[in-house]
Amino acid sequence: MGLIIFLVLIVLIVVYFVAIYNGLVTSRNGYKNAFAQIDVQLTRRHDLIPNLVETAKGYLAHERGTLEAVVQARNAAVSGLAGAKANPGDPVAMQQLSGSENALTQSLGRLFALSEAYPDLKANQTMMQLSEELTSTENRVAFARQAYNDSVLTYNNKREVFPSSFVANSFNFAAAEPLKVEDPAVRDVPKVSFT
Repeated sequence: MGLIIFLVLIVLIVVYFVAIYNGLVTSRNGYKNAFAQIDVQLTRRHDLIPNLVETAKGYLAHERGTLEAVVQARNAAVSGLAGAKANPGDPVAMQQLSGSENALTQSLGRLFALSEAYPDLKANQTMMQLSEELTSTENRVAFARQAYNDSVLTYNNKREVFPSSFVANSFNFAAAEPLKVEDPAVRDVPKVSFT
């Protein structure tokens, strides 16, 4: 009878640790899926930028430096996204993606600020449509980033609490890195003035 109780106890412990392992795998897959949504939205954003630059080229011929900066920032962001896509949650890859996306956002901000000085460009139907699509995509990126960061938080919490931490460390479940917006200007609330 004592042997049966011992075997049942061992089976229950094994089942418990298998459940912990499966929970960690499920959480890891959850944040990777959430990153896939970021990937979709950032790819859409990156695909819109060449059209935006081409539209602006005709009006901003003597502002070549700004246009080249946008193109370079876009190319760096595409590279950063490829690196992060290869290993979602990797701290180095996520920091590179965050940095390249922040640089792209800043260069696009300069382009839009510059376009304000050109009424013909500002009134161009294609430019208005691309700006609207880019704004919509930025909102989608923000929502996807929040979902990803929430999934990363859930995963990291699961891997850090005991006894899950024992299983996580035994099976090399590395901590995942959230996608942060580092640029304080991106976090600032825009000032609206009707004067």
